[in-house]
Amino acid sequence: MVASLEIYLDVETDWQRRLTVIGFYSPVTGLVQLVGPQINTANLRAALPAEGTLYTFNGHSFDLPCLEQQLGVRLRQQFHSIDLRWSCRRQGLKGGQKRIEQMIGYRRILPELSGYDAMVLWGRYQRGDARALSTLLQYNGEDLTGMMRIKAHLDRLASATLPGMV
Repeated sequence: MVASLEIYLDVETDWQRRLTVIGFYSPVTGLVQLVGPQINTANLRAALPAEGTLYTFNGHSFDLPCLEQQLGVRLRQQFHSIDLRWSCRRQGLKGGQKRIEQMIGYRRILPELSGYDAMVLWGRYQRGDARALSTLLQYNGEDLTGMMRIKAHLDRLASATLPGMV
């Protein structure tokens, strides 16, 4: 049995919940980040792998509904989708993504940034600050890396509890 392709997805939005960055990572695409005017249905469909398992953190409540409302894209119909927030909760890991990352020992390069800061950075970029976009993209990339670390941690927990495993 061939393992399903893992695709990690995270979006950033502005104050009105309009998409500003769609970031995703898979082993076949590497890191892909669509920004501002690049964000449209055709570009997203062209960039995403055709199949795989989609991983998000709180994505079933936020990221995927934003994509559906704004682009008409229903990724849960195309991909098997796992929201790591709920997978963590089932393992007793409660809190937001950054708190869980701290609990499992993942340290960010930009630990002080939050979703609030992502919206502020987008506003600064819109007013001409190119460095703000660079920081926003780094933040989005760290969200994706954090999800990968969380998934790996959950995999280790699951393999440690399987009977007959050494």
